[in-house]
Order: sequence, then structure tokens, then C-alpha cells
Amino acid sequence: MRRGTHGRSPRERDTRGPSTRGARGAALVAVTAAVALAAGCTAGSGGKDNGRAPEPERSHTSAPATGPVLAVKVDNAPEARPQTGLDAADVVYAEPVEGGLSRLMALYATRLPEEVGPVRSARESDLELLRQFDRPTLAFSGAQSKLLPLIERAPLRAVTPGDAPGAYVRDDDRQAPHNLYLRPGELPAEPVGSAALTTGFTFGKAPGGGRAEPSRTVRYPATSFTFTWSESRDRWLVSLDGSPAGAADGEAPAPATVVVQHVTVHDSAFRDFRGSNSPYVESVGSGRAEVLRDGRTYDATWTRGTAADGTTFTTRDGAALNFAEGQVWVVFAGGS
Repeated sequence: MRRGTHGRSPRERDTRGPSTRGARGAALVAVTAAVALAAGCTAGSGGKDNGRAPEPERSHTSAPATGPVLAVKVDNAPEARPQTGLDAADVVYAEPVEGGLSRLMALYATRLPEEVGPVRSARESDLELLRQFDRPTLAFSGAQSKLLPLIERAPLRAVTPGDAPGAYVRDDDRQAPHNLYLRPGELPAEPVGSAALTTGFTFGKAPGGGRAEPSRTVRYPATSFTFTWSESRDRWLVSLDGSPAGAADGEAPAPATVVVQHVTVHDSAFRDFRGSNSPYVESVGSGRAEVLRDGRTYDATWTRGTAADGTTFTTRDGAALNFAEGQVWVVFAGGS
């Protein structure tokens, strides 16, 4: 039970945010039912030798999947930190939103945390990004009314507090809207296997070359991400706006691979309640990227032919650029 329940069970608390009350919540409940029925370094790398045998190359399709991947929209405003459950994610996408801020989408297939959050609202770009998965479950706090028809038509299962009130709790020690949390076990949901992550990523031995880069910062107008290599942990440590990322429960996120994916970002057809335009991230197409693993940076080309495809990353000679085993962070940056 989270703090601040005042003696009530989390299920008994009102988890409805402003964006999920009334007609919006009712519309998504009906839509969710319809959608559910119809939709469907190693030696030679230039990096360190850690004494382990080289891992075989693999993709996320190497094991049978048993269900849909769980995607959760996670708040990354300063008031939302430290977040909960990011350490258990297989993939974390960082995307720009209004006002130069950022939001995260955490994907879960191999392990589910007890809680994830704070949970926030969906954006138009999320629908294109999620098309690569087979009927994923998207957990989010709500969406503006003009976006709801697109969510209704998307091949996914939308789960808001209005759809599954027992799966969401509010932390009374935090101020709304930065206090809504998802409990995946109440959906119900269970680990479905790595094959559900049809991202196009491959994992295995690092390529040759690259350059030593123990720290990398990606800046949005009002947010920054810094990834610093830890030799002792064999992972990248995450800092948000210059402060180490913590965790309200569990461990702080520490990805094995970080991707800086340069994409086209333009205004969408939607605005937030303040009138600010919502950025649209074009995740289909091709462009340049940098892949960070084992304390080194590798220049890459990313390609995603259609929304139904995953994204492949290749070296300058066209070979697949393998990621290190473990969590992956993809930070969408401008300048495709």
C-alpha cells in the first residue's frame, strides 16, 4: 500500500484524473472492449575485455511470445521524480512533449514491477511507435478529446483509470497530476516473453571501432538526459536535468545500451490545455543515430520502413549494430 492512503485500500480511492472523467472515460471504456475483440567489450571492439564469453547474437524474436507487451506512459516532469518501476522495463523511449519537456514510454515484456509511474497522458506519436507490436496494452492517464478517436481506431488495448480503476492508485503524498501509479498485476498482466518486443533490435558482440565516450548528454529545450558509463556496474547511469535518476521503489534505471535516435519532430494537429502544440516524432523513416554500449559510441543508421516494422540499426558498412544485453533506452532527438 502506498503512503497517504488514510486507512483506505488503494482500490477504494478515487483514481480518476480530470482527463478521464465523464464522456472521455466512457468513450475509452467502450473503445477498449471493441479494440480487444477486433485488433489484433569484447575483443576486437576497441572496448574493454570483461572476461565473459561473447554472447550470441539474437533478436527479440528468439523466444515464443505469450501475449501483448505492456507500454506505460511515464511522467518525467521534475515533480514526478523519482519514478517507480523504470528499472524493470525492457525498453524506455524518451520523447519530447509540450514546453520543451519530455515524457517516457516504458515497455515491459520479460518482467513486471509491482508499480509503475507516475502515469501520464498519451500523445499522437505513441500510436505510430506502438504499431510495431502485436496489440500492445497501452496504460495512460487519459488523452485530449480530439485524440480519442485515433486511439479508438489504433490496434491496441487502451487502459486508463476509467477502464481499470482497480489497477491504478494515487499517492496522497504527491501532488496531482504527478501521483497516479499503475499496478500491472491488477490488469491482469504477466510477463509475456522477449518475442513480444518486436523492436528490430539485435543483441550480441559489439562491432569494431567506435570511440570512447564515458558520458553523453541529450538536451531538449527544458529537459536533459545524461548517461555516464559505470565500469563497476557495466551499465550507463542516468541523470535527469543534471541530477542522478533515483527510484521511489526498487533500483534506479541503468541501461546497458543507449540509443540517440535523430528524427524529424514537427507540430502535430493537437494542443494541450494551455494551447501549446504537441510535438510529433516521426519514428518511421530513416536517419542517423549513435549507439552507446560498453563505454563507447558507435555511429549508426536507423531504418523503419513502415509503422508495422521494428527499427533496425546498422553500421556504416551495413551490418547489424548489436546492442548489449540488458535494458535499452532510446532518446528521440531532433536533427534527422
